[in-house]
Amino acid sequence: MRRRDFIKEIVGSATAWPLAANAQQSAMPVIGFLNSASPEVFADRLRAFHQGLKDTGFVEGENVTVVYRWAENQFDRLPELAADLVRRRVAVIAVNTPAALPAKGATTSIPIVFLISEDPVRTGLIASLAHPGGNLTGVNLVSGELTAKRLELLRELVPTIVRVAVIVSPISFTAETTLKDIELTARAMGLQTNILTSQVLQTDAPTHFSSPATHFLPTGECNLPTWRPAMDSP
Repeated sequence: MRRRDFIKEIVGSATAWPLAANAQQSAMPVIGFLNSASPEVFADRLRAFHQGLKDTGFVEGENVTVVYRWAENQFDRLPELAADLVRRRVAVIAVNTPAALPAKGATTSIPIVFLISEDPVRTGLIASLAHPGGNLTGVNLVSGELTAKRLELLRELVPTIVRVAVIVSPISFTAETTLKDIELTARAMGLQTNILTSQVLQTDAPTHFSSPATHFLPTGECNLPTWRPAMDSP
């Protein structure tokens, strides 16, 4: 199953649970959609989100309303955007990775459905996988847990490397935990790391094994690019 189809099935179904209950009380339940990116960047997954809702019987404009809040990569706007959705008393809030914690901080009663790339326990979204508690549920794409594998693959491609440049987006709330994983893995592999941070994450230069928070480059193999976050992160 393709990842977009998986997202459609899981997130669409999870979002529909509180809507079904809300529909018994309101003719037109309202979904809050909070995202750190822009509609253009998130278009593919937005289509999957709409399809998932349709598969569970909800069509925007017919029997459900969706209130969109896009931060346009300005992460400091997320808390206020989340608070705005809470004030509107939406039935459920759907969020991506950077928007998850701001949404959690805004409400303890409105259900929140997340699509994230990191461990939801380690990032503080839920108490545990077995007993998450609270008002959050969702999907973990497990890409953050593959940090060690990315370094291993890089070593296989370039066996002679001894130093790796790690370019980190400092506005990612998972940057700190990702860096810890990188440093532990690199030390175990005998690699030295150069940690670079930048607000810029758009480049035509080659990068290796990117995740929403980090990119790896073997130093000496290619020039370090200037970056701007495209923020196509979950």
